[in-house]
Amino acid sequence: VQLQASGGGLVQAGGSLRLSCAASGRTFSSYAVGWFRQAPGKEREGVSYIRRSDGAVYYAGTMRGRITISRDNAENTVYLQMSSLKPEDTAVYYCATTNMATMNPDDYHYWGQGTLVTVSS
Repeated sequence: VQLQASGGGLVQAGGSLRLSCAASGRTFSSYAVGWFRQAPGKEREGVSYIRRSDGAVYYAGTMRGRITISRDNAENTVYLQMSSLKPEDTAVYYCATTNMATMNPDDYHYWGQGTLVTVSS
């Protein structure tokens, strides 16, 4: 599986962005697709995941209430809609696949290259 994350960019505080994670090669056959982020000097943290079979979702505490994860299985794409962005949301955002219901990055096996989100104050 190859994952391509896109949609990042520069946005003002309070703005919105939609990130996309497109899979190529072997399609999404894993249990779930997750989004993570890593800010400079910080560890990678989980943001959300979506279960491929039925679209069930999990949101980590950090961005809960400001994000919506969705999927399009026909297009092999997962989206992360982010709103009310804050400067502390600035990070590289990654998507990845897992065979478990988890936000532990060690349990994710295929990773995209990341897309940079910069939120200005």
